[in-house]
Amino acid sequence: MKSKAIDIIKEDLWKNNPVTVQILGICSTLAVTNIFLNTLLMGLGLTFVMAFSALTISLLRYVIPQRVRMMVQVLVISSFVIIVDLSLKTTVSHISRALGPYVGLIITNCIIMGRLEAFASSNKPGIAFLDGIMSGIGYSWILLVIAFFRELLGFGTVVGIQVMDPLMQTIGVTEGWTSWAFMIMAPGGFFMLALFIWVSNSMAMGHRNMEN
Repeated sequence: MKSKAIDIIKEDLWKNNPVTVQILGICSTLAVTNIFLNTLLMGLGLTFVMAFSALTISLLRYVIPQRVRMMVQVLVISSFVIIVDLSLKTTVSHISRALGPYVGLIITNCIIMGRLEAFASSNKPGIAFLDGIMSGIGYSWILLVIAFFRELLGFGTVVGIQVMDPLMQTIGVTEGWTSWAFMIMAPGGFFMLALFIWVSNSMAMGHRNMEN
């Protein structure tokens, strides 16, 4: 059990990461990663939905008829997405508006559907819940790294705090930071995602060569 849990953590965080390896969830990866805080809440929301959807499907795996399993999975995911959406609207309404339809689109996220079908529906609740959490974290940490650099270069800020202007002044550049508008647009998201995939795959290939 312990070794299986360790394998799941390694797979979901790095070896079979849903974003860099499976290339899933790209829509939200490109859409919400220009602001770090928005990305953080999106990642937390998806992790919550994924973990509890996996737990629910695993608990019900013996009573769900095979012919309606996909419909039941969508219903379960939708229920948890509604909880996330209402929580965001009541606590951080401005971020909820900024995320727009992408919270609702968690329902159709291929990462969640894929893990429910491939893992949660055939494994025990505890390990399915762990897989859901780690898959969500594996998705989230990639987005957060991308969001950090997109916000830093696009706005000169980190979590909304201006850091580039003071830094430029410290090194003697009086004009301050010139924001890269490219980074806060969709092409900037494509560029950062492609760069991250290239770096991560190069590191993985180097690690495999060292093992051989």
